[in-house]
Amino acid sequence: MSTRITIDPVTRIEGHLRVDCEISGGTVTDAWASGQMWRGIEVILKGRDPREAWLFTQRICGVCTTVHAIASVRAVENALNLEIPLNAQYIRNMLIAAHAIQDHIVHFYHLSALDWVDVTSALKGDPKKAAALGQGLSSWHLNSVQELAKAQEKLKVFVASGQLGIFANGYWGHPAMKLSPEVNLLACTHYLQALEVQRRANMIISILGSKTPHIQNLAVGGVANPINTDSPSTLSVERLLYVKSLIDEVGDFVNNVYLPDVCAIGAFYSDWTGYGAGIKNYLSVPEFPIDTKGTVFELPGGYLPNAALGQFKPITGFHDKYFAEGVNESIKHAWYQGDWDRHPWQEETEPHYTDFQDRGKYSWVKAPTFRGAPAQVGPLANVLALYAAGHAPTKKHAEKALSTVSSLAGSRVGLDALHSTIGRHAARAIRAAVLHETLEKQWTLLVQNIGKDTATFNRPEFPKGEIRGVGMHEAPRGVLSHWVVIEDGKIKNYQAVVPSTWNASPRNSKDQPGPYEASLRGTPVAQADKPLEVLRTVHSFDPCLACAIHLVDKEHPEAITVTAREVPE
Repeated sequence: MSTRITIDPVTRIEGHLRVDCEISGGTVTDAWASGQMWRGIEVILKGRDPREAWLFTQRICGVCTTVHAIASVRAVENALNLEIPLNAQYIRNMLIAAHAIQDHIVHFYHLSALDWVDVTSALKGDPKKAAALGQGLSSWHLNSVQELAKAQEKLKVFVASGQLGIFANGYWGHPAMKLSPEVNLLACTHYLQALEVQRRANMIISILGSKTPHIQNLAVGGVANPINTDSPSTLSVERLLYVKSLIDEVGDFVNNVYLPDVCAIGAFYSDWTGYGAGIKNYLSVPEFPIDTKGTVFELPGGYLPNAALGQFKPITGFHDKYFAEGVNESIKHAWYQGDWDRHPWQEETEPHYTDFQDRGKYSWVKAPTFRGAPAQVGPLANVLALYAAGHAPTKKHAEKALSTVSSLAGSRVGLDALHSTIGRHAARAIRAAVLHETLEKQWTLLVQNIGKDTATFNRPEFPKGEIRGVGMHEAPRGVLSHWVVIEDGKIKNYQAVVPSTWNASPRNSKDQPGPYEASLRGTPVAQADKPLEVLRTVHSFDPCLACAIHLVDKEHPEAITVTAREVPE
């Protein structure tokens, strides 16, 4: 006898995601991932000036703001075949790296760690033993008995008040939770410390991008940051040196807390290397261009069919036809008018809602494919591509992480373990360490270049007739691409194929499941009314459904009215 469970909404993510599972014999036998909102940005952009599209696309999501801005300006620049000054590339690259590191830290500690860490168990932990454990993993200066005891007191105050606040709604005491009280205490302490560290990463974005979320410094053709090494009102030496101090602080946490924590939890939950693999076609794109044309990159990208490292196919640059011609989207099981499978440049965005239909339409998310097959995107795909390409920093951090896990687990854990729920977390932490090295390098390249060159912008010119472009970006959650058709200097069509569209995909035109759906099959569930294991696998992808979909209300279009009035002094 099978049981049907529905988790709606899945929390600790961005956006509205519904997950349905059929469970038989304590194991998931089938699954459906459903985006519960509609994204209408594509319709809003029609007829607008392509130079302002990035300001709108940032509003697709309140978390993934920088990434949509970057992909949007790249799409228009790609259509124009426009070169970008080196300084602008370096500044953009620093924004991208800082944003991704901040995002990865927040995801592990504040969105998904509580799937593995029992907060109430931490109250029983011995701060001395927990400190010894932490000091055995790294030299992090806040792994002291005093810091752990202080964090434990904060947790006790939460519990004593009867309001767990940020730790509410966890499945505390669940049989799938198996960390010791000391490990739980160490993880909870780092959870609290990570709140400050992610803020430091965000400060880098604020300094370079003028604000965050929703940076203000981009432009089609470069960035709006004026460079003057002496002026305090521009990007000066003083500001760059402060940025460097923030980079160092964030790197200390990534290398001495984040990566060791993931390794420790991975070792304690080594059985989870056997769950959650799902789709093993991995897609990533090159990132951090270090030339003006988008042909030379700091981090390579490409396609790995069926996890075969030896069959890695590089995607060489922003004008690579292999990528540009390989993406399609199907609406067979999505709430849009019709049943087609098209390239983004030929797509239409016409919503058509029906009820949730297991074998029919059941999601606002479309179903992307690459070269006719579903693909998993994200840090795991990115790390495997970098590894296959022989990227030295990635190999260094990956091998160090796997060695640490093997030592803690008491048995050898190889690269194949990454094809799993817990492996996605490991890949994200490895990527964060790689990104920190990249961020340091981009800072150095910028400082070296501004001594001889202060250009940050090339003016775009739009021709008559129709042109097309694609802006690709390896965002924190994976491959992001914006597709634009421009006619006589105005946007004719615009489509965004985002990471959570790839991963939260419903069945495609061939009825093949998307990555979430495929990864859930075979997952053990100890208690159907408390499906912690399902949440573990879904959260490992770091869902951002606001990016895959957006909201429109035809019956009540006016959500709020704001009236301005004079206030007497």
